Amino acid sequence: MKIAMIGTGYVGLVSGVCFSDFGHEVVCVDKDPAKIAKLKDGKVPIFEPGLEALMARNVAAGRLSFTLDLAEAMRDAEAVFIAVGTPTRRGDGHADLTYVMAAAEEIAHALDHYAVVVTKSTVPIGTNRKVAEVIRHANPAADFDVASNPEFLREGAAIDDFMRPDRVVVGLDSERAKKIMSDIYRPLFLRDFPIVYTGLESAEMIKYAANAFLATKITFINEIAALCERVGADIKAVSKGMGLDGRIGNKFLHAGPGYGGSCFPKDTKALARMGQDHASPIQIVETVIKVNDETKRRMIEKIEDLCEGSCRGKTVAVLGVTFKPNTDDMRDAPSLTIVPALIGAGAKVRVVDPEGRREGEHLLPGVTWMEDAYEAAEGAEALVILTEWNEFRALDLQRLAGLMAVPRLADLRNVYEPDVVRAAGFVACEAVGRRLEGLPGRGLNEETDNEETGGAAVLVEEPARETAELQPGE
Repeated sequence: MKIAMIGTGYVGLVSGVCFSDFGHEVVCVDKDPAKIAKLKDGKVPIFEPGLEALMARNVAAGRLSFTLDLAEAMRDAEAVFIAVGTPTRRGDGHADLTYVMAAAEEIAHALDHYAVVVTKSTVPIGTNRKVAEVIRHANPAADFDVASNPEFLREGAAIDDFMRPDRVVVGLDSERAKKIMSDIYRPLFLRDFPIVYTGLESAEMIKYAANAFLATKITFINEIAALCERVGADIKAVSKGMGLDGRIGNKFLHAGPGYGGSCFPKDTKALARMGQDHASPIQIVETVIKVNDETKRRMIEKIEDLCEGSCRGKTVAVLGVTFKPNTDDMRDAPSLTIVPALIGAGAKVRVVDPEGRREGEHLLPGVTWMEDAYEAAEGAEALVILTEWNEFRALDLQRLAGLMAVPRLADLRNVYEPDVVRAAGFVACEAVGRRLEGLPGRGLNEETDNEETGGAAVLVEEPARETAELQPGE
């Protein structure tokens, strides 16, 4: 199959590279000359584990190329994927479809043979039919079908998600289009991965409903965590006890500073807005958005409590600012709320993040970037774990405590056990959803879902946890 992929952002690039690894001929097109030049040089403009090597392999095999010329990319293509951004529109919460519709019009002018136009971007219900209208208006003679093929990729685990998906969702209206899409995904069908064929509107809704449900699970457990702190319950034990129920499952039940990233914030807002526009409000989702914002503000209060009520004049070291580990994505990260609030309260903030500096330098003005946790902790009066990168899971806590002016820890991902923190010499600690015996503060523990949150030890043997999240957005 020959495929044209419009857009080389997160979704477009990962999808294009993976399709080429299936054996298809893929041409990725973008309007940004600098990005295309970088890709032609073999450099990936985003951080995604394994992507650069996979891209290089398929470029070398002649199956993957990059261009600025849409018509060139579409020549003889049997499917044209739209994978451009759909950010939240300023002021009203709707998804901004400017880039999608512009791509549709350009496709129409270049379309001189039958092709399936596939929307990979996350788009509101009814968008694919509007894409078809735009193409027909711009080129009445065009021979095409439209299909909806939403992505379900977790940043940091996107290649594995593409190659071993929970399911592939394809919305369409014609058998002709179904044949093309079946051929594209044949490598997955042969390995028995589920491929769900639906109508256009159902495929569009599946994406929004799935992301809103996962955001709801995260927000629910964060509210339970707040109550646990008041009543003396342990959120890790509560999460474990809930998650062992097969009807609930253990994914996305790890308390933390709230969800962020490229999908959940914009998709929950878009779904809530769609409900309002169709006189069928999604009140649960509206509340999820409100509570998630409140959760981030609650984390600020925790840090202030840790610092005896005020951060003014204090040096605070923050470990991790990307919205989750194994990505450089800062979109709607909790750090974008928490760090500016600390600076506004008069704190001197130092930041460490393995991949976040490139975006973070302009998104977090006023912070000092450090190379590692120990450098950041030297002379600090508080240490905050905000993103649970592996580098922050096995820190020498005793060394950190010895370097700090006042050894205080806000473990907002519940990475460390209370007795370990206590033995290391910390004099105060805050965690999420736990009371700490023997330490001032309200919370702590160990592992986290590789998405938004963390937890605490219980006496239940646990299998290896998979990385959690859908993400990743355009």
